[in-house]
Amino acid sequence: MSYEVDFKDVSTVGLESSPVADALAGLRANEARYFKNKYDHVFVVEPAAKAEKTVAYVARILQDERGFAIASKPLEACEFEAGGIRFAYVFYEDGLAINVMYTLEEGGKRAVGFKLSDGMEVPEELAERFKFARQKSKLAGTIRGSYFVIKGEY
Repeated sequence: MSYEVDFKDVSTVGLESSPVADALAGLRANEARYFKNKYDHVFVVEPAAKAEKTVAYVARILQDERGFAIASKPLEACEFEAGGIRFAYVFYEDGLAINVMYTLEEGGKRAVGFKLSDGMEVPEELAERFKFARQKSKLAGTIRGSYFVIKGEY
């Protein structure tokens, strides 16, 4: 069942099995607010089991571009287009959120972003590869994030 993320009344629906469910819900709500404000897009997620194509797409980019996979269980995912950009999100049980931003126009920005929920450890598969910057969010507390530029065609 899909879930329209509410950034005014933050809920852990679909994320209950995460040890940092409240922080992950805040992170998800933070993303929903961004897309509503920037693109007037309603952020709707679905269980990872129903979004297998999106989860596989993100996993393929990580494997092809950087040669690793995420160990944590994916809980939710979504994929949509806004402003000429294809976005894909996967929210993982450990509190990690990965997004792929892929501009459809040739030569546009294309990147993978990692965001860590407040209170979670940096996943082992990311710890040696990326440095994380901090940002404050009213919805998510402190978010640590990093990214890399996509070089291939997806």
